Amino acid sequence: MNTDVAPRLGWWQQTWRLGAAAAVGIPLWLSIGVVLRRQTGETGSWFVIGDPLVAFGCLTALLWRRRFPGAVAMTVAIASTASALASGAAFLALVSISTRRRPVEIGGVALTFVTASQFADGAYPVQSSPGLSWYQLAFPALIAGIAVAMGMATGARRVEVRSLRDQAESARREQTARAAQARALERNRIAREMHDVLAHRISLVALQAGVLDHRGDLTPEENRVLVRGIADAAHQALEELRDVLGVLRADPGRPEPPQPSLDHIPELVADARTSGLDVTLTTTVAGTPSDVVGRTCYRIVQEGLTNAAKHAPGAHVHITLDGTAGDNLNVSVHNSPATTATAQPPTSGFGLLGLTERVTLAGGKLDHHPTPDNGYILTARLPWPNPTHEERA
Repeated sequence: MNTDVAPRLGWWQQTWRLGAAAAVGIPLWLSIGVVLRRQTGETGSWFVIGDPLVAFGCLTALLWRRRFPGAVAMTVAIASTASALASGAAFLALVSISTRRRPVEIGGVALTFVTASQFADGAYPVQSSPGLSWYQLAFPALIAGIAVAMGMATGARRVEVRSLRDQAESARREQTARAAQARALERNRIAREMHDVLAHRISLVALQAGVLDHRGDLTPEENRVLVRGIADAAHQALEELRDVLGVLRADPGRPEPPQPSLDHIPELVADARTSGLDVTLTTTVAGTPSDVVGRTCYRIVQEGLTNAAKHAPGAHVHITLDGTAGDNLNVSVHNSPATTATAQPPTSGFGLLGLTERVTLAGGKLDHHPTPDNGYILTARLPWPNPTHEERA
């Protein structure tokens, strides 16, 4: 495929180019008329009629120079030698064919132009001074060389402009793709945060409501505790959802609300106990991991409690945390089989999927499967680099 094809021109661009080509030939045509008057006393019918008609034909042919570049350039180069007024058309034809930057094509047209100009005496038998016969060959060659140089420069500039335009278009497409990817990633992040916030709180509300529905032997005080727990869980869900949505409405320079981390897990466990879950927490974590590791660990425990509240009501949940800096942070959430049968709440199916992605991004590994006693276990191993190693790196 040829990358040097000239761009399509509008009618105004075509008009001024052809007008300039016609204007270039007028001085030469008039000067020949003056010389003919001096030498022969008349200009002749060819000067008045034939020369302008040939020039008009050459200018008309140039209208198709981009559709048939080689044929038009060759025709104009030969025909222009019989018309002084068509010299500008010949120059434009040479410039136009040279913009394609094809050496063989350019050389053929230029050679044809110079060769045909040697037979131009037949149209105007003007007597030249002795010793200037070389001028008849040098002048057409000089004109052809100038036209070729101008055409090659124009073609190179077109290629450069086209390349810059393609690069700008490619950069625009890449920027659009990056923006779309960033929006998709942000939507996924917000969706994960909303799931982590709502699923856990609503599961606790559903658990407490289920206890109220199936337990008829509760004392008024126990009923009040459960109702208060439902109200508190719903209120906290609304507060946390407001924080997540506030990120969407906030200014870009406004800092995000603080995210939960490893030190918030005891509060999470306490809320679960208040909601009626039987939860124990065993932790042997030595040190404080990074925010990313701590936040991921919090979300793992939160998802484990949410799933236990949904699918194993009345079960005992045991959470184990252990790890040290320079090794791994290990998380385990194990629940025993359900002790009460309740209607299964609707599930999205994306909780563990999103959690797996979150753990993978943190460089860890997540595993979850049923246990032999019909319970369920959720485990994760998160890398915990030594802070001194991170500083050196």
